Amino acid sequence: MSSNSTKNNNTPDPKEITKKKSGVEAFLHKWGIPIAIIALVVIFLLPTPEGLSLEGKKALGIFLFALIMWVANTIPIYLTSIIVIMLLTFTNTFPEKDAMGTLGFQVIWLMVAAFVLTSAMIKSNLARRFALWMITSFGKTPKKTLFVLVVINFAIAFLIPSTTARATLLVPICMILLEVYRAVPGKSNLGRIMMLQGVQSDALATSGIMTATAGNVIAVGLINDIAGGNIGYMDWLVASMPLAMLTMLITFFVGLRLFSFKSETDKFEAVMNQLKKERNELGPMTLDEKKAGIIFLLAVVLWFTEKWHMAMFGFEISVYMVAVIAALLCLLPRVGLLEWKEANIKWDLMLFAAGAYAAGLAVEKNGSAEWVIGNLIDSLGLEHMNHFWVYAIVIFLTMYSHMIFTSKTVKVMIIVPAVIALAKTLGMNPVTLALAASFTITYTITLPPHSKVNAIYFSTGYFSVLDQLKYGIITCFIGASVITIAVFTWFRLLGYTP
Repeated sequence: MSSNSTKNNNTPDPKEITKKKSGVEAFLHKWGIPIAIIALVVIFLLPTPEGLSLEGKKALGIFLFALIMWVANTIPIYLTSIIVIMLLTFTNTFPEKDAMGTLGFQVIWLMVAAFVLTSAMIKSNLARRFALWMITSFGKTPKKTLFVLVVINFAIAFLIPSTTARATLLVPICMILLEVYRAVPGKSNLGRIMMLQGVQSDALATSGIMTATAGNVIAVGLINDIAGGNIGYMDWLVASMPLAMLTMLITFFVGLRLFSFKSETDKFEAVMNQLKKERNELGPMTLDEKKAGIIFLLAVVLWFTEKWHMAMFGFEISVYMVAVIAALLCLLPRVGLLEWKEANIKWDLMLFAAGAYAAGLAVEKNGSAEWVIGNLIDSLGLEHMNHFWVYAIVIFLTMYSHMIFTSKTVKVMIIVPAVIALAKTLGMNPVTLALAASFTITYTITLPPHSKVNAIYFSTGYFSVLDQLKYGIITCFIGASVITIAVFTWFRLLGYTP
């Protein structure tokens, strides 16, 4: 069975995955535009509250308008971002050069480069070869195979900064395993746990690597720009990856207890033979694979040595520039392996991020966020709480907030500025609190509609909505607990004061 035929036969196309809207979603989709306009007009017409500037009030109204529009998704989110930039400028809420200049932010360049690298890794077939090699070399028993699949998910997160692409890569391999086992969708616990752990390891691996999803990159941009942080690739990796690995290890064994599959392991040898055959059909490494591997290793080395660049070269190469260099090498004639038209750059996401940045910065710079958070503190009494409980409340709320915000990028733009404002108001370290909250962004694992990755795995039919909800809620609780404890232990060792 060739890799291409496997993919075509067994892998759901993300573009073909649709979800039935719930009652609330359907209502918002139909009435989102008038509700957003009414909210904007009402806030503009209300008297300016004490402690809030006129520009701050307008920024708050535009941000609320954007939030409703993004959640309702009546029109594409990038169109809403364009409208937001226009509103900020025409209402004299935010300078035009600042609002339109967000498209030139470093984070946008990093996202463009990440999409180029993703396209190169997929075209070269390097990531698929690596996955098959790992399974056939180290998956000696069903439990070891499950563990190897988790390890592969974590490993290829470095190579492929796209959660959907990684799911599209690994689902066919899982399907091969389960088909040879004659695992029946909806009845096989081995199928349930394999697919559910695919969902979870994809999400948790993503939380450990700054460049593994656009949401992490945007969060770092906000932390550095608004909170005055200096978070780089290695800072995120060292702080978050151990927490992601610990959480995944705990939930791996929890999953084995929830979905026991002892009676389904008698065809394991046949499974391995099938995968070895597919691996052999790949043949020797191609020139494109070798090029992709060299470019990737160069990028990883430069990212890992970021703090020593001055001593090594006499100048610094930022995480953003490293990604741009790697993307350039992928695109260079003869040196690289891609043409520009083959780079699947999501320009709609670029425009969305630019508008979201503009709205977030306007709310921050005009004092709206701090005013809202100040009133929230007064109503909840957070200012009287021990800092440990503030961290716990914030982390658990952000962890489960994906039940409301199905888009990671929307979630980032709403939560991170608010968390930074909260920390400043309470006299806490805004970088530490925002970083801890940001580590929860990718835990969109409780329901199939919460991400394309969930939908891809769910469409195989091996687990139910209830299966995912049960396992997802437990994993989110474990993850939030690990992050909360880490703030007062691991974070302190790294120099982040609570």
